[in-house]
Amino acid sequence: MREAPPTWEGTMEFIQIIDYETDKPEQMQALADQFRKEREGQSGGPARITVVQDRNNRKRHLTIAEFDSYEEAQRNNDRPETQKFAEQMMALCTKPAVFIDCDLRQQFTR
Repeated sequence: MREAPPTWEGTMEFIQIIDYETDKPEQMQALADQFRKEREGQSGGPARITVVQDRNNRKRHLTIAEFDSYEEAQRNNDRPETQKFAEQMMALCTKPAVFIDCDLRQQFTR
């Protein structure tokens, strides 16, 4: 078990979960790949991204974006290229996405 990092500097790991549905998963993947390629070598942004697909509803996906802090997530959100990517992503969704903002409390690994 890994405890969340100490908060003595006022920072805590931040996770944003984007819950969305699309009937164009290949286009969504191509868009994400293009965005990552364009961001290569730039500082900031998510420390890790995981994309999962619901086994019971194949249109439903969740993107889990992990950031070093809430503040880093906000800086990433404020970037024009992030805003453009989000607009393009939402255009491929079949219904509005749900954004869930989380502070990391515990993380377990084996």
